[in-house]
Amino acid sequence: MPCERYIDWLDEALDDYGTAEDLFRLGRYSKTCFFCHQACEKALKALLIKRAGRYVPIHSVAELLRIAASITNVPSELVRKGDVLDRFYIPTRYPNAWPSGAPYKHYTREDAELALRYAREVLEFVKREIERDSS
Repeated sequence: MPCERYIDWLDEALDDYGTAEDLFRLGRYSKTCFFCHQACEKALKALLIKRAGRYVPIHSVAELLRIAASITNVPSELVRKGDVLDRFYIPTRYPNAWPSGAPYKHYTREDAELALRYAREVLEFVKREIERDSS
């Protein structure tokens, strides 16, 4: 994948984060959590495309952060937050991830606030890293 495509991934990540904020205002907490995960996944893929020149076809935010740690200084606390965000990838969307009830019934405002906060931290990290390359 051409390295200049990183900007498309970053733009989409920022749009996903904006979607998460919109869904939060609507009280759609499971979807807020999912879009926070998506924003981080895409932002980290942008960073890896730009910095390492490769697309990594995985969906784990924590694992993408671990891979990024081979090319930049990733705080271990951010990886831990990536582990939390990874919990929002499948169970926010699929009923069979739960013993009963639709996924949206299992998420609270507090879950969504946490997802937004952690996603913001990952996005700020990625933007700083990309801006550092441009300086």
